[in-house]
Amino acid sequence: MQYSIESYIDIAKTIIEGQRPGNNVYRHLALTGDKDVFALMAGADLIRDVFFKREIHLCAICNGKSGMCSEDCKFCSQSKFHTSDIEIYPLMPNAELQKGAYELMDTDVHRYSIVTTGKGLAENEVRQVADALADLPSKELSYCVSLGILDDTDMDYLKDHGIGRYHHNLETCRSHFDAVCTSHTYDDRINTIKKAKKAGLSVCSGGIFGVGESMAQVLELAFELRELQVDAVPINFLTPIPGTFFEGKNNLTPLTCLKIISIMRYVLPKTDIIICGGRIQNLKMLHPLVFQAGANGIMTGNYLTTKGNQLQEDLEMIHQLGFKSRP
Repeated sequence: MQYSIESYIDIAKTIIEGQRPGNNVYRHLALTGDKDVFALMAGADLIRDVFFKREIHLCAICNGKSGMCSEDCKFCSQSKFHTSDIEIYPLMPNAELQKGAYELMDTDVHRYSIVTTGKGLAENEVRQVADALADLPSKELSYCVSLGILDDTDMDYLKDHGIGRYHHNLETCRSHFDAVCTSHTYDDRINTIKKAKKAGLSVCSGGIFGVGESMAQVLELAFELRELQVDAVPINFLTPIPGTFFEGKNNLTPLTCLKIISIMRYVLPKTDIIICGGRIQNLKMLHPLVFQAGANGIMTGNYLTTKGNQLQEDLEMIHQLGFKSRP
C-alpha cells in the first residue's frame, strides 16, 4: 500500500480532530520512502500549523560542567571512555552559570538551561545550580536544568527554587538502548522523568538519531514519549565526534532527518518538538525545512561540545520562512 499526499493529509486531519490512528497506520508512516517524504511532511506541517501556528520556540544551553563522565554513552564526547579532544572543567561558579542567561534576557530566546556532565550531580552541586538560577529575574526567561539521574529530594529542591522544567533524554527506544549505553538502565531514565513530573516540573525528553536505530525504533521511541506525556521533545542528530564509538558511523541523510521529525509530529501532535544538536551538519541545505516537517522549536547557539548556529542567524531564517518567535 502506498499513500498519496491526500492520504497523509487525511491522517493528519484525523489526528487534529483528536483521534489516534491505529499502530498499523503509524508503522506505514515509518516506512515512507525518500520520494514520498515531502508528502509525509505536508501532513506534519498541517498538524504543527493547527496547534502551534507559525510561532517558533527558542531555547539555549550552558555547558555547566564538562567532561570525565562516568557513563559510557557511545555518542558522547564527554564520556571518560572516549578520547575526544574537549574542554574539561568542574561545575562553574554561579556567575558563570548565570552569564548566558543575562546575555539572553533582551532577546527572543524563551528558555535557558544548564546542562552538566555525569550520571547525576551531587546534592551540593544540585543546590548550587538551583540557587544560581533562583537569583536570576524570573520574568525574563524560563529556566531548565539537565543534571542527570536525581532523587525526589533534589527534584523538589529544583521546583522550590523556581526551575520550571527538567531535561532528561531517553536517547533512544528501550529495544535499542543497550546498543547505546550499558552503564545505567533505561528504567533509570524513565524513573528520573517520573520523579521530575511528581515534583511538578515539566519535562523535556527526546533522543539522538543516527546511532543505529531502525525507523521502527524511531516510532517505538515516539510511543514511549507519548506514554510518558512529556512536555517537549528535543531531537538531536548524531555528530560523529572523533574519539567516540560512533566516530565515522553516521548514515543519516537530510531526508531521513526530515522523516524522523515528521513521524514525531504525527505521534505527538500537541508536544513541542525542538530540533537541537546536529541539525546543520545533518540536514545541510534542507535545514530550514525542519518547521515544514513539523518542528516548532530549535535550540540556538552552541551545544555541549559542538558549535551551532548563532541566534541572529536563526532569527533571520525564521523570519525569512514567514515564522516568528513565540511571544
